[in-house]
Amino acid sequence: MSSTPQTARNVQHAAVEWAVRRHTDETWSDADQQALDLWLAEAPEHLLAYWRAEDGWGRTELLGALRPFRAPSVRISDQGPRNWARRIAAVVALTALSGAAAYALHEAPSQPEKTYSTVVGEHKTLALSDGSQIEMNTDTVLRANIARGKRQVVLVKGEAYFQIKHDSARPFIVFANGHRITDLGTKFRVRNRPNSVEVALVEGLARVDTNSNAQSGHSALLKPGDVAVATANSISVTKKPAAILSHELAWRQGNLIFDNAALAEVAAEFNRYNRQQIVITDPKVARLTIVGTFPANDAEAIINTAREVFGLKAEQANGRITISR
Repeated sequence: MSSTPQTARNVQHAAVEWAVRRHTDETWSDADQQALDLWLAEAPEHLLAYWRAEDGWGRTELLGALRPFRAPSVRISDQGPRNWARRIAAVVALTALSGAAAYALHEAPSQPEKTYSTVVGEHKTLALSDGSQIEMNTDTVLRANIARGKRQVVLVKGEAYFQIKHDSARPFIVFANGHRITDLGTKFRVRNRPNSVEVALVEGLARVDTNSNAQSGHSALLKPGDVAVATANSISVTKKPAAILSHELAWRQGNLIFDNAALAEVAAEFNRYNRQQIVITDPKVARLTIVGTFPANDAEAIINTAREVFGLKAEQANGRITISR
């Protein structure tokens, strides 16, 4: 593979070449893998192109398992000079699926899955067989499928922090609310909300794709500090300082950090970690702002702050704490 500057078309062709070789060449060696790793490290565009090629190959394998289909035969050993058309056919021929169908296939991996969950207020760390690690936040459910040929996680609900071990041959893919996050050697947080998915990248690179079809879908390449919010039809990306991202990950140490946050926002966040819910009915009270660090499972800390700082009342009844003037 050449390391000289390439056009977008040539980069895509090279990525397809790498993907086909890795999946069909029986003589694939450690040296070949090292060469692939070097090519991927040259530019983010190489990573994106390779992910797409691998994604296409995965779809062909899964589709073949679901229904009869004869794929073009590719024999690497007897091709002589590289024949782009034949190699590209091996990946492209079966990838003429609609985007929605492709996501549906990925959401139902053929390999056995393991399901993990946390209850309200619980924090759990998973050590995966590939060396990666997942920290699950409160009230979270995920399904993990870490097999020889794939690494996939479905975040059914909740929030998790991922620390992924580098493996260029098997990009790590997270599905959440129909969206897809693809990464390679990355640290990132994913929060599955009712109508959107939020992805915060701490380290490395990651790509976020919406669940729209291939013609109208959106994708974004994230760099450290980027926070993406993906809805069914759009992706917005903003940049946050490392200190802010660190505050948002304070739950990993059992804390919640607020910096001039409205009391309504503080209450909503505490309610994620506690079965006893905080209720604020007065709009003026809801707009009061708080600064501080609090234990996530200690609603009393917020109640005491509301009383001492703002002179508010707190009444407990029927599993609820109502804060008012």
